Amino acid sequence: MSLQNDFKLCPMCGSSRISNAGNRKWVCPDCGFDLYNNVAAAVGVILADRDGNILFEKRAKEPRRGFLAFPGGFVDPDESLEHAAVRECAEEIGVEPASVSYLCSFPNTYEYKNIVYKTCDSFFTADLPCGIGSIESLIELLHGQQSEVLGFTSVHVGSGSDIAEIPLAFDSARKTLECWLKNHK
Repeated sequence: MSLQNDFKLCPMCGSSRISNAGNRKWVCPDCGFDLYNNVAAAVGVILADRDGNILFEKRAKEPRRGFLAFPGGFVDPDESLEHAAVRECAEEIGVEPASVSYLCSFPNTYEYKNIVYKTCDSFFTADLPCGIGSIESLIELLHGQQSEVLGFTSVHVGSGSDIAEIPLAFDSARKTLECWLKNHK
């Protein structure tokens, strides 16, 4: 996939001769400036109960408004993946998971306001908060970040056909559910 984020002028010297070099960076022949198209780090958290029910958020904003996603988001500067996973849960669902464990990662494309971001989405599993036995019980306690979350739902994932039926916002989440299912059969 080629870079879709075109620049008309070099951000350093203002030259109009800035160009894409090898689909990884933009270069300015006039001042020698290089602008790399680095991948952004993002996280997602699978909160599941013993019966295979998983918590999903209904997205409140683009991209993919109204589709389902795990609690998660972009990693802040100087933040670890694990801390970002816990922080995003606290922000988006109002609950900090009891613990998080790395599961897998997948590349993703995130288009927002006509800018294409290439991401590496890292996914974690997390224990339900102490005293909560099911996703349905957890949903009753949640208060979502309204700018990010329209609502919550519980989906049972016991097979690949279950995964295919979920209206997921991102392909990386689908691949993650396949990975999760292999580890939890």
